[in-house]
Amino acid sequence: MPVGRDGWFEAARPIRVEGGIKARSKRGSIGEQWWSRRFIDILERVCDAGRLTRGRAYARRGQVLDLDLGPGLAKARVQGSRPKPYDVHVRITAYDAREWAGLAEALAAQALHRAKLLAGEMPPEIEQVFDACGLPLFPGERGLDMECSCPDWGFPCKHLSAVLYLLAEAFDEDPFLVLAWRGMAKDALLDALRQTGGGEHVEKAGLLDVTDVPFAERVGDFYGSGASPARPGGPAAGPGSPSDLLLRALDPPPVKARHIPLLDLLRPAYRAFAAEENE
Repeated sequence: MPVGRDGWFEAARPIRVEGGIKARSKRGSIGEQWWSRRFIDILERVCDAGRLTRGRAYARRGQVLDLDLGPGLAKARVQGSRPKPYDVHVRITAYDAREWAGLAEALAAQALHRAKLLAGEMPPEIEQVFDACGLPLFPGERGLDMECSCPDWGFPCKHLSAVLYLLAEAFDEDPFLVLAWRGMAKDALLDALRQTGGGEHVEKAGLLDVTDVPFAERVGDFYGSGASPARPGGPAAGPGSPSDLLLRALDPPPVKARHIPLLDLLRPAYRAFAAEENE
């Protein structure tokens, strides 16, 4: 049997848990989306492979009793071989209100990033925006402060590893938890993106590239389309842009039809129009 730091002989098998948090992944790697894999890649680069393997087994067996994530801190209880569960804490730097105001402004300045975030997506380029602000999105090799109350030698222990893998799966399910750990809740960020230069930044990006002409000069063709004969298609949203980018970028109107939000009705139409144009 392995010997702990305090000389106490620790049993090889943990106490079985009923109702613990079990990893969805049953074999192989944990983490499917790019942001959760990015987190796991950092762990697997700096942590002992054997302890990570045992940590995955703990996560899949449901040895983690609970997991709570807040700004700068993830804490959990993990059932090991002792009757009392071990306390696990994983700390990261949480950015303050001033730093997040700068990040929100930088994200809002990128129309496509802003649109994807408002649609609940995490664009890969978001890392570059954070780096440009001098505020990394993911922790570096020394960016995590981790501790466990267990007596194990080595670091991180299998209890910490289990919690880290479950964090990655939680990030898989909700990418905004990555940002919440850095100090900004999802709703607060989306509100900030809507309020920070929404229309201004979209217009600067060329999505609403319309020349303002005085009404007196447009009386004769006021009801015309305004499209140039040399450019009948109008400005393109850019390569790879989603057909409903404009709907994502602008604030949603509080309008419903038969209890269905207006944007949910408009999106299929936008996609259909885009499909016809590409034929």
